[in-house]
Amino acid sequence: MTRAFGLIVVGDEILSGKRADKHMPKVIELLAARGLQLGWAEYVGDVPARITTALGRAFGSGDIVFSTGGIGATPDDHTRQCAAQALGVPLELHPEAELLIRERMQDTAREQGIAYEPDRPDNIHRLNMGVFPKGATIIRNPYNKIPGFSVEHVHFVPGFPVMAWPMIESVLDSRYAHMFSSGKSAEKSVIVFGAMEATLTPLMQAIEAAHAGIKVFSLPSVDHPQYGRHIELGVKGDPVHLDAAYAQLIEGLHAYDARLGPELVR
Repeated sequence: MTRAFGLIVVGDEILSGKRADKHMPKVIELLAARGLQLGWAEYVGDVPARITTALGRAFGSGDIVFSTGGIGATPDDHTRQCAAQALGVPLELHPEAELLIRERMQDTAREQGIAYEPDRPDNIHRLNMGVFPKGATIIRNPYNKIPGFSVEHVHFVPGFPVMAWPMIESVLDSRYAHMFSSGKSAEKSVIVFGAMEATLTPLMQAIEAAHAGIKVFSLPSVDHPQYGRHIELGVKGDPVHLDAAYAQLIEGLHAYDARLGPELVR
């Protein structure tokens, strides 16, 4: 079975509506540019037990998972600790992360025109951002040097898009280039009026069984501003097999005497 790509978005601010999630659309975009697709996504608030449970599923899934948010060092940041708990390993200061965080603190001191004081309490506290589960590897952060980390196939990045997105890209390109598809996925669909999904299900099943790498999708709508009540029925996947699958779809719809509207190609 092909490994899926998953996304976990951590943060009360998303679930409360204080901030709108921008990560899922961007991850979909980054994956699609590489011929890949997001398999699942999960939103979790800042509740350690829930984060630990979600990460436990991620580690056990075998999927390639990106987790955004909660890797800072404030009281509402729990992701690093929960990852360690889910793995059953201790936390430890990663030596490379320590160097990068100290570099960042020195850069900040220079920008502010003050002396860098490595033993100042707030600077010591900042090193907590480099405390990761034992065995983690770092993900470099091109924005401010404060790294994320990876453990096995689960990758942890900050919640800030300006940091998270280039870090996700770097992980994809450095670790999963062998999974990139040389041909982009495509899809074709048609607007179907006056039909029921249950009636068309055998046709959908027959198309998927006959064409490797093709999925059939059905998107019903009851109040579309242009088409009103209808079903958008289509096929998506490997462009090599798409035309044959779509031809079977149209032929089957004619056999059902379905009333067809515009065709859509993406």
